[in-house]
Amino acid sequence: MSNSKLVTGLLKSTPHLALLSLSLGWTYFTLGWKVRKTRRAFEKQLTAQGMSKEDAKQLSEFLLDFKNTLTTTVRQGIASRGFS
Repeated sequence: MSNSKLVTGLLKSTPHLALLSLSLGWTYFTLGWKVRKTRRAFEKQLTAQGMSKEDAKQLSEFLLDFKNTLTTTVRQGIASRGFS
């Protein structure tokens, strides 16, 4: 492959890579916000049903653990492909 084809290919893929990076960043940013919102709603429902706040917080911990596991898996997948 000649150098001009390589440069042309890189220039054509730059907007797509930028959009992908922005999408992944936005997803990561909003995931934390949505998990917090979901945990609060879940805990509120549990306490409304008569459960103590401490027990409700312990039960909602699985959402945070799931988010952390998901983000770790995605990061490892990206790093193993050499995109880090």
